[in-house]
Amino acid sequence: MWAVELEKVTVSYRENVALKEVTLRIKEGEFLAVIGPNGAGKTTLLTTINGLGKVISGTVRVFGRELSRWNVLKIRKEIGYVPQELPIDPRSPVSVREAVMIGRAGRIGLLRRPGREDINLVESVMELTGIKHLAERPIGHLSGGERQKVSIARALAQEPKILLLDEPTSNLDPKAQVEIVELIERIYDERKLTIVFVTHILSLIPPSCSRAVLMKGGRIIWSGETKEALKEEHLLRLYESRRESPLHTG
Repeated sequence: MWAVELEKVTVSYRENVALKEVTLRIKEGEFLAVIGPNGAGKTTLLTTINGLGKVISGTVRVFGRELSRWNVLKIRKEIGYVPQELPIDPRSPVSVREAVMIGRAGRIGLLRRPGREDINLVESVMELTGIKHLAERPIGHLSGGERQKVSIARALAQEPKILLLDEPTSNLDPKAQVEIVELIERIYDERKLTIVFVTHILSLIPPSCSRAVLMKGGRIIWSGETKEALKEEHLLRLYESRRESPLHTG
C-alpha cells in the first residue's frame, strides 16, 4: 500500500512556485531520503504531505485518501512532523514532559486532561528517545541535541504512521548529529514507520534509508537506491559544480 502519493503536484507561496508538477509515491514502511540544495523544495514537499502546502494543481493522497480541507485535520493525526530546530526562549518554564505531552493534543482533544494511557505513552517515548532523565527540566535549559530529541519525542507521542524529519541534524555539533541519526535508526527498527528524511549532509543519511530522491528547483530530478544517489555523476548534476557538491565540501 502507498503511504503517500503525489500526482503532478504544484505548490506556490505568493508568486513563488515551490513545487512544480511533482510526482512521488512512498510505500508504507519505506525510509526515504530527500536530498537537494537550499531552495530545492524539500521543506515544501514535507509540508505538502502534512497538508499545509497551497496546492495549485495535482493531487495528494495519504494512505489512499485524497487530502482536502474536509479531512486534512483527521489525516494529519497520522503524520508526525519534526521541523528544523526553532529558537526557544531560555526563560520558558515548559518542562520536557509537558512539551512531549503536547504531541497528544490531537488525540486527546482540546481542554481534556490526559489519561493514564496518555501519560504512559509519553513516558515510553521519552525513554525511547533517551530524554526521560530530563523530564522535569525546562526546555529552555536544554542543548540543541536534547531539544531535537524532545521534538522527535513530541512527534512520536502523536502515534503517527508517517514521520517527516526536516533537516533533523542541522545546527548540531558532530556528536549530537550522530546521536540523532542513531535515534532515528532505532525508531525505524522498532516502529517501522514510514519515514521521510530531508538532509543536505550526505554522510548523515541513516543506513536503513533504502531510497533517495534528488530535488532541484522545485522538481524531483532523480529517484532510486540511496547508494546510487550518492554517486558523483548524480550529485554533480544536482549541485552543478564540483565546488558546490558535498563530495567536494565533505
